[in-house]
Amino acid sequence: MASNKEIVFITGGNTGLGYEVVKALYKSPRPYEIILGCRTVSKGEEAIATLQKEIPESASTLSVQQADLESDASLEQAVAAISTNHGGRLDVLINNGGASFDNDIAPHGRGCRAPRLLFVTSGTATLAETEIFDTPMGQRLNASPPAGWPKGSAGPGTMAVTGYRSAKTGLNMVMREWARILRNDGVKVWAVSPGFLATGLGGVGADRLKAAGALDPSVGGETVREVVEGKRDGEVGKVVRRDMVQPW
Repeated sequence: MASNKEIVFITGGNTGLGYEVVKALYKSPRPYEIILGCRTVSKGEEAIATLQKEIPESASTLSVQQADLESDASLEQAVAAISTNHGGRLDVLINNGGASFDNDIAPHGRGCRAPRLLFVTSGTATLAETEIFDTPMGQRLNASPPAGWPKGSAGPGTMAVTGYRSAKTGLNMVMREWARILRNDGVKVWAVSPGFLATGLGGVGADRLKAAGALDPSVGGETVREVVEGKRDGEVGKVVRRDMVQPW
């Protein structure tokens, strides 16, 4: 059923940064239909219940859509369900879970007031900052480990984030390509670099990450909301951080 509210679908919306994005949008005075994409529907329902207790009044509505990013069939079903339930319309797609719907994006742009496509990237993916060594973060990420093999999985200069950094660097080009492909369709595209946040990413624990300087995940949620609500429209096609455009 078509709605006058902007329809937002976010993958991985039940936990971590995804949950904080949902929370930031849900407490906004601007009305949204927020669809939490998650692998397990019950976890999405639990997240909604928690959010509604924390924020008992909202202009927005919440729902859950099963979306397993490791299953093509699950994603196809999610696309079909959103198309059926929302009149073929999707105003904002936030690829927080790390996957793109590629060619399935286009059919959901019909009737949108200001369609937006967001990818969640990382500050570790900027090539320009791979030569920074004079900060604690630069030391952890960019220092070279001692000679010998294996390199280990802890301490400065290890290979612990090599795959992650490489994947997010590639994601930045995915964003640039979609910005190019969808430019004449009026779809605004960004990658959002939310910062070093104390989420469940990497499984090391929020307390340990905070001790290393990580910020509360709500900071990333607010940054994504700024993009959704048009405050970063002058930076379309860029990787945006909380307070700047991230260098390439």
